[in-house]
Amino acid sequence: MDGKKLEYKGEAALKEIERLTSEADIVQQNILKEILVQNQKTEYLSKYSRGSVLDACEFKKLVPVITYKAIQPYIERIAHGEDSSLITGKPITEMLCSSGTSAGEPKMMPSIEEDIDRRTFLYNLIMPIMSQYLTGLDEGKAMYLYFVKAERSTPCGLPARSVLTSYYKSKHFKFRAPDAYNDCTSPYAAILCDDGEQSMYCQLLSGLVHRHQVLRLGAVFASAFLRAISFLERNWGRMCDDIAAGCLDPFITDPECRSSMASILLPPNPTLAAEIQELCSSPSWKGILCRLWPRAKYIEAVVTGSMAQYIPALEYYSEGKLPPVCTMYASSECYFGVNLRPLCDPHDVAFTLLPNMGYFEFIPLGGNGTLVMEIDEDEEVSGRRLVDLVNVRVGCYYELVVTTFAGLYRYRIGDVLQVTGFYNRAPQFRFICRRNVVLSIDNDKTNEEDLHKSITAGKKLLEPLDAFLVEYTSRVDTSSVPGHYVLYWEIKHPPRSPPSASSNNSEANKLALDGRVLEECCIVVEEELDYIYRRCRTNDRSVGPLEIRVVNPGTFELLMDFFISQGGSINQYKTPRCIKSSAALELLDGNVEASFFSPRDPTWRP
Repeated sequence: MDGKKLEYKGEAALKEIERLTSEADIVQQNILKEILVQNQKTEYLSKYSRGSVLDACEFKKLVPVITYKAIQPYIERIAHGEDSSLITGKPITEMLCSSGTSAGEPKMMPSIEEDIDRRTFLYNLIMPIMSQYLTGLDEGKAMYLYFVKAERSTPCGLPARSVLTSYYKSKHFKFRAPDAYNDCTSPYAAILCDDGEQSMYCQLLSGLVHRHQVLRLGAVFASAFLRAISFLERNWGRMCDDIAAGCLDPFITDPECRSSMASILLPPNPTLAAEIQELCSSPSWKGILCRLWPRAKYIEAVVTGSMAQYIPALEYYSEGKLPPVCTMYASSECYFGVNLRPLCDPHDVAFTLLPNMGYFEFIPLGGNGTLVMEIDEDEEVSGRRLVDLVNVRVGCYYELVVTTFAGLYRYRIGDVLQVTGFYNRAPQFRFICRRNVVLSIDNDKTNEEDLHKSITAGKKLLEPLDAFLVEYTSRVDTSSVPGHYVLYWEIKHPPRSPPSASSNNSEANKLALDGRVLEECCIVVEEELDYIYRRCRTNDRSVGPLEIRVVNPGTFELLMDFFISQGGSINQYKTPRCIKSSAALELLDGNVEASFFSPRDPTWRP
């Protein structure tokens, strides 16, 4: 991608979207040709090309569909100093580390210099798209919470870092031209601080100082944004003291943060501090976002897939007045596309895949609204099974496969998507789930979407208690026979007394622990699980009663801290919906307040 494409903004950006989607088939053909020509002499492709340049047909016939296990040896050889030509014709400039929360362990993805251009191109489309639906977004600031993760180096000295850390440290972000649409409250030094608590404190404090100018709120994932609200509940008192005194709490020791915050906090503003103190001292934090940032128009965060769990919490803190906006679809391997209807209901979010980002293929997983998850990670996939971007069918489910300039060839991303329609010739997809996140004991096989749907039904029983489910995860417990599903639930009850910087909701949460209600939740969850699960429970007796373990407030923040300590990133963190790590399970089980089992079998008819 040439440098000129970085200049696509405003109307030019919208016209480029029209061009790309109208010529999606041609753009895809050209992208694959460019990749094959650029990388024809690599060791990886040479195994299949026998010295010639592969054309599209030969590529699909000869090059296998792979998972990370197949490409990992090449990546590790490059990480230890061998030449990038093992997999790509351009020098690999860094390794991008995935979060590891979906697949169980972090992966390193190769990246070349031009990849940052592609990512920047996609970022530059967001505000032109948003400005079609909301006016005046250039008349204030954005309180977006950005976080970096401390990077490391591979044995040969290549940077190894998260994809977002890479972007925030790039010239494209750091030295971007002044733009009224990208005026953020957070000082750059606070974003680059790799101490998560100091970074979050300074960014939230900056957002409070500029509270009357903020038009947009957000973070990459809804989970990170809600973590910030929880952090604010604990620390607003100290922040008010900082604003009133015009100086930063000694808790912040990072010299760059202290320097950057000095000008933001001066002169002292006791009036503003009093305003914030009055708002945060309210007996209920319902709608607190609208009160603290009265001009805000929306919350930007990923709320698809497993992140849909957080929609009720976002609605609670904004009283439903700030729509959650999910703008783009991306991963460490490749950036994919954008949401062209950003103000749609979050449950209806569909992403238009842009054909210039990589070469896309799709493994069919079912049609007519029926998802068949029969292809596991180790199963070989014949090239004849795959479908090109423009040939997918509305209503059908697919697993995404990508080929990139940086050396991933027919790589299974692991995301399950459903086609909802087309924009010009480019398909639009709804993110369903990660393919490899399942619970299974016998013949039952519960995927992430089914788990989420069943828990969504069960948690509705908390509403009469004026409580909501903050977060959940699951495991299979086979320590007894038969084994059974275990759900870990963190439940929040609105505080009965004014919150303070040191308060917790333990007493309020105990009000929600009505044993009969939680047992009913178990029943509802089981009733919503599929036919095979209910047969195993009721007829075969190969699966035991479902269990809900209610954990202490803040447990899932501790879980996030644990995974971040293992190499994850706040920006990329997604709560695993099925936990297999023994250390993570020990953390969860050490914070269980109470446990409830389904008191009866779910209904099942042969």
